[in-house]
Amino acid sequence: MILIRNIFAVIVGLAIGMAVNMALFMLNALVLFPMPEGMDMNDSVQLNAWIVTLPTAAFFVVLAAHLGQSFVGGWVAARLGSSAPMLLAMIVGLASAIAFSAFEVVKPFTAKFALNLGLLPTAPKGFLEQLQYAYDPGFRASPSALVSLY
Repeated sequence: MILIRNIFAVIVGLAIGMAVNMALFMLNALVLFPMPEGMDMNDSVQLNAWIVTLPTAAFFVVLAAHLGQSFVGGWVAARLGSSAPMLLAMIVGLASAIAFSAFEVVKPFTAKFALNLGLLPTAPKGFLEQLQYAYDPGFRASPSALVSLY
């Protein structure tokens, strides 16, 4: 039962992390820096022409989206898991890093950056959950705990 709950925690953490990532991407592309009307997202020439015109802040939102995916997904997995919150958070962070490097133009620097981008935000939250569990072994979050956002 513990293993099933941990697997479920990782899957839910990944799903919620991806939702945060997508929400920030959509905020960036539709609200903050909207695409020109009539632009075809499937046309790489038009897409590259639009990306060149974006300000630096647009790229920081993309960075925040990836950090948010790792942090929120790792936090959810650590809260929902029945044991080893640090490990569950790091699994989500590693999966986020692999997904980030798979969809980006992979260069040696980008791959190292993606690994750090996926793992660094999850480490503090997993560590804090691990400390909380050490002080109160009876404490384990239920899915309803996510609603309260403790």
